[in-house]
Amino acid sequence: MLEELYQKVVAKDPAQPEFHQAVKEVLESIEVVLDRHPEYRKAKIAERIVEPERVIMFRVPWVDDQGEVHVNRGFRIEMNSAIGPYKGGLRFHPSVNLGILKFLAFEQVFKNALTTIPMGGGKGGSDFNPKGKSDIEVMRFTQSFMSELFRHIGPSTDVPAGDIGVGGREIGFLFGQYKKLRNEWGGVLTGKGLSYGGSLIRPEATGYGAVYFGEEMLKTRGETYDGKVCLVSGSGNVAQYATEKINELGGKVVTLSDSSGCIYDPEGIDTDKLSFVMNLKNVRRGRIKEYAEKYPSAVYTAIDPTLDYNPLWNYKADCAFPSATQNEINAKDAQNLINNGVYLVSEGANMPTVPDGVEIFLQHKILYGPGKAANAGGVATSGLEMAQNAMFSSWSREEVDTKLHNIMISIHRQAFEAAEKYGDPGNYVLGANAAGFVKVAEAMMAQGVV
Repeated sequence: MLEELYQKVVAKDPAQPEFHQAVKEVLESIEVVLDRHPEYRKAKIAERIVEPERVIMFRVPWVDDQGEVHVNRGFRIEMNSAIGPYKGGLRFHPSVNLGILKFLAFEQVFKNALTTIPMGGGKGGSDFNPKGKSDIEVMRFTQSFMSELFRHIGPSTDVPAGDIGVGGREIGFLFGQYKKLRNEWGGVLTGKGLSYGGSLIRPEATGYGAVYFGEEMLKTRGETYDGKVCLVSGSGNVAQYATEKINELGGKVVTLSDSSGCIYDPEGIDTDKLSFVMNLKNVRRGRIKEYAEKYPSAVYTAIDPTLDYNPLWNYKADCAFPSATQNEINAKDAQNLINNGVYLVSEGANMPTVPDGVEIFLQHKILYGPGKAANAGGVATSGLEMAQNAMFSSWSREEVDTKLHNIMISIHRQAFEAAEKYGDPGNYVLGANAAGFVKVAEAMMAQGVV
């Protein structure tokens, strides 16, 4: 029955492979749940959950610094609001298309359900590339983008956040335009600056959360991060703060990367080196290659499109934190990780491992935390920002970090217990999908056919 549903999804939207991949993974996991809950089958919960409640597409015209007009495409996928307002990031990147955003929105539904905060799932963005654009060009684009999006969002309707290509600068411009158009201040965007309603720990949250989730997985084997060698991909917020937290908990990070290549530093990326990376990426917007130019202990490897594997995943280590983008670990990468001694993978990015790679991790019974559980710290802290905005209050760094840590412990517990309940202990893919699905399904059952 679920195979038939999957084939219908593929036939209906054939050019959306990332969405198909996400749907297939969830449908395979929830077959056992539906067997125990025939009422979900009768109410067609699976058929309804794979279809977005609303898809918004619009043009975004803007003018560059030379006076030339450009037209990009904007999107917002409002996937499911059964347990709360739509919640999920905006991504500005040339690769953005309907299929990628539907996959991200679909994943977001279950991720948000696991956070214990009442949030539905959504995602959006544009094929606009902020790289190389001036601040004024980015402002013009974001103002044009928000001039359409503002009609569809609100603190109790849909609350976007940042994602790839959308950081503090972009959120600030988006929020300013929303406020101007609506003539109201509301917690309609998360990831805001601290001076206008943002939450402490929000930039750190996804990276910290992935590390906290990994810590809980290690505890099931009576272990800690102390002395563990860790591979981290990416060099944005998630990678930076995963590295910071790993260092704090006694581990050693030896890799980082960007779209041009990766660095390997066997001496470890300590606090001082991480500060250099943060300045390089957040302020100067430079390339990770400069790290190897500054620190002789590091080796830089440029991207080689002819390779069928990523060199970053081919170093000796104990733990891996893919924190760059979707499908960055293929089957060969997954096998290389296993061969090099990695037995914990906690995903900071969304769906960074291809299905064949996930299968390899599950076959080898490693500690594998899928993104919808392991990287839920970001959206969880967005939920905490929404709560602070609703109360017109601001919590301390320690309060937010404690709440985030407790949420990640809860997410781990839900996934761990659901995996046992549905017959495959230690399988966090099954556990996260089943636990998230049941929560959304129960809400949908209670609300009737809507």
